[in-house]
Amino acid sequence: MRHALRHFIAEFIGTFALVFIGSLSLMMAQGTNAPPSVGLLIVALANGIVMAVMVTSLMRISGHFNPAITAGLMIARRIEGYMAGIYLAGQLLGAITAAFLLKVLVPIGLFTATRGGGQVIALDVTGAQAFGLEMIATFFLVWVVFGTAIDSRAPRVGGLAIGMSVTMGILATGPLTGGSMNPARAVGPAIATGIYEGQMIFWAGPIVGGLLAGLLYDQLFLRRSVEPVDHGAIEPLP
Repeated sequence: MRHALRHFIAEFIGTFALVFIGSLSLMMAQGTNAPPSVGLLIVALANGIVMAVMVTSLMRISGHFNPAITAGLMIARRIEGYMAGIYLAGQLLGAITAAFLLKVLVPIGLFTATRGGGQVIALDVTGAQAFGLEMIATFFLVWVVFGTAIDSRAPRVGGLAIGMSVTMGILATGPLTGGSMNPARAVGPAIATGIYEGQMIFWAGPIVGGLLAGLLYDQLFLRRSVEPVDHGAIEPLP
């Protein structure tokens, strides 16, 4: 019980920080009328930095802060189903708590105008396009998680590469989908504002991307089974 509680609290705190800082940075970028390119850079850096810092500080316990990452680890059998449920509960409660706290602390006009710092799909982007963008960006994120934190022979760089992958994804997809890559990041502000537009995409795209990344990395790089003699052991590519 204590073991599960520690993981729940770690996921709650990490996801709370991600949604609080990520949403607030978006509010500030939009509320100060900064040029779009500057605002995008501010939001991307803020999300990437908070992810890097919180993953590094909590990765010895958990460090997912994202249902898509949890899904990727579960399909690769790196986390059991019941623990995945605990992680998911911590992530969702952390995200929702952060969003409602921002609703109290931020001027209501700014909170309403920016949809609580939540993601928005651009008007000229179709649902299929948004799904594809979120799926691919999240695939890269979860792939980096496996390549730097899960693989036993991975470079030990803390959460730096993971945070950088979040920044990379937002810089690329932010103007089109908001660069969510995280269902918890999307659902917290949605519940606080009552605006659920695009939530199916913000869940389906990242989850599918996370599952694909986890499955492929596990099958291509983490397996150590022995094949016929003329093949040799399955090893990571150089």
